[in-house]
Amino acid sequence: MTARAGTRDPGLQPERTRLAWRRTLLTLTAVLLLQLRPAFTGRVVDAALAGAAVVVWLTVLLADWRRATGAGPRRLTRWSVPLTALGAAGLALLGVAHVLGGVH
Repeated sequence: MTARAGTRDPGLQPERTRLAWRRTLLTLTAVLLLQLRPAFTGRVVDAALAGAAVVVWLTVLLADWRRATGAGPRRLTRWSVPLTALGAAGLALLGVAHVLGGVH
């Protein structure tokens, strides 16, 4: 049986959201691993960037876990999305800098 136009499957949106959080976490994991390698060079800047990357990664991991298990609040605070976006964008820029060779 096919779905009619205009009908929605209530199970699809949460699944898409869950998959989007997992993709974000996978990308952030790759950037984190790239950042951890130079953190052990002894430079304070590299260690600070690695620490920030770990904090953002743990925050997204916790948010993903809470959404997946239903342990978190159903409504986000007004700062949740902007802070997550800012952290993800910062780590994305850090990843681009690694790829381009700007951060060592």
